[in-house]
Formats: sequence, structure tokens, C-alpha cells
Amino acid sequence: MARKMRAALFSDYGGPEVIEITDVPIPKPGAGEVRIKVEAAAMNHLDLWVRRGLPIETPMPHIGGSDLAGVVNAVGPGAEDVPIGLRVAVDPSISYKWYEGQGRGESFDPSPFQIIGEHTQGGFAEYTVVPAENLLEIPEHVPFERAAAAGLVFVTAWRALLTRAKLQTGERVLITGTSGGVGTAAVQVASRAGARVYAVTSGANNVARAEDLGAHVVYDRERVDFAREVWRDTNKAGVDIVFDTVGEAMWQQCLRSLGLGGRLVTSGATTGSRGITELRLLFWKQLSIMGSTMGTPAEFRRVMRLVFEGSFEPVIHQVLPLDQARTAHEMLESGNVFGKLILVP
Repeated sequence: MARKMRAALFSDYGGPEVIEITDVPIPKPGAGEVRIKVEAAAMNHLDLWVRRGLPIETPMPHIGGSDLAGVVNAVGPGAEDVPIGLRVAVDPSISYKWYEGQGRGESFDPSPFQIIGEHTQGGFAEYTVVPAENLLEIPEHVPFERAAAAGLVFVTAWRALLTRAKLQTGERVLITGTSGGVGTAAVQVASRAGARVYAVTSGANNVARAEDLGAHVVYDRERVDFAREVWRDTNKAGVDIVFDTVGEAMWQQCLRSLGLGGRLVTSGATTGSRGITELRLLFWKQLSIMGSTMGTPAEFRRVMRLVFEGSFEPVIHQVLPLDQARTAHEMLESGNVFGKLILVP
């Protein structure tokens, strides 16, 4: 009889009520794979989208969880050089084929791109199986919860701001969705790069938290039109870069916040995917709009080492037991979370 493990999974798409805790067989690692005894796994908005249903092939019943950290428990053929007991974080991106585009800098072939916990089974379980090449050793002084909270959000923010938007020291950067995991990471990345950081969040407590992270000016979107305030606070110059993960609800304000030659980089659409673009604003200001998602293996390792050495600090809202996975979905969906929710088996 196959050994069993506890997992948070869903068999049908829907709201948080479809999440259940049940026993499933412990997976076996295949060629080039290792099995991880999960010590911590972090929630992302991606987990909500997958649970609701995306136009992709998702294995069902499905175990979510793209961000995880734990201990190598078993290895498959071709991965025998990975030590059993190694403490690891996992790069959530699988099968990225990066290449040097002709005159376009680094780009990628999106066709084989997969994300752990979206296209594959993820980390909301006692054990999971991942490619050995996705492992990054965690130093002994770094807690599993901290490592699990950092991966997806920091590599996303790093790539969007530094690789795609090419942020330079002294530039003005506006970051939306600052209370989210990517937003809290982006404030730190931009601040460390020497930018003047303008941030958008909601509520007095979140405003104070964003300031503590390094934002120079923080707007409460429930009280002000942040685009108008940006225009005033920059003496009608606008910002050089907007990093947006909110999408539809703030798209027009994001574009209005940009100055001449400004760049808008987007890597999320938590409020909807159909932003209205004023084309005259686009060409008159000579704006650039670009997309960004996740990051290369090299970017993941670089930003995670900065987390390990203490240059970046992932924000953890709360650590919950795996049995409360449904509660975690409800909390994240409510919008009242600042930073990351962590599930511990």
C-alpha cells in the first residue's frame, strides 16, 4: 500500500470552499527530480487564479503552492548527486528557454514555460516533487518560512524593475499593489537600486508599513487620486517608471502618472485584465508599455542570495498550519493581507 501524506487540494474550480485537506499518495521523484519534505510554502495571488480556473491544463485533483522550502527527502535517476537532507528553496519557474534576442536583449520562448503549483502539483502538502535543477541551498541561519516567502515575489520584482524597465539610480518609480507580496518586494528592490519610490496602498496602517519598507511617498488609494498627487508631488514631471500588478482598476491612473518617455511595466492583473489605454497620452508622452513575468534561473539565484544575506526581507503577514489552507485563501482573497501568508505542514 502506498504511503500517504496530507495535502491541501481542490478537485473542482471555484471559491475557497473547494479547498480540502485530504490524504493522497506520497509522490515518487522521476528522472532528474527530487522529493522535498515541505517545511513551508507561501501563498500567492496565482493560487487564487488557479483555484478559480485558468485556460491552461492543470493536473486534477490539484495541489497548489509555487513558493516552497524544505529538505531533500529522496532523489530520482540522474539526481543522485543531490544530498539527502539538504535544506533548499525551489525556483518556481520550469522549462524557461532563455536566449539572446537579435538586437532585443534577453528574451524567452514562452511555449514551454511552466510554474510549479500551476502547471504541476505544488507545495501545499507534506511532500512534493520538483526538478533537481530548480533547487537552491538555504544557509543554516535562514528560516524555511523566510526562504519560502521570497522566491516568486522577489524574482518577479527584480526582473520587472531592473531587467525589463532598466531602473537607474535617481529615477522616480511608482509601485501599485504595495500591500501584496510582489509590491512589498518591489519597494525594497527599487529603494536598494537608489530610486525615489512612490507607493500605492490602502489604509493608514499599510501606508506606515510601506514607509517602513523604504517608500519615500505613499498614497492611500481610498483617500486620494494617486495620479493627481504624483503629478503634484513631482512638480508636473511625473514618474519615470510605473510597476503595476493591479491591472484594470488602476491602469488609466498608472499611465497618467508617467512623465515624458516613461515606462510602464506590468506583471499582474489582480483586478482584471482589460485596461483602457488613452492612445493620445501614449504617443504624446512617448511612453513605453512592457510585460514581465517571473525571471531567469540566474535572476532567481541572485535575488535569493540577497535575501539570504539580509539585503532584502520578505514580509510575512502570518504563518498558518496547512490545515488552515482554506482560511489562507479566504484571507488573501479579502485583500486584508500585507505581505505573504505561509502554510506549514
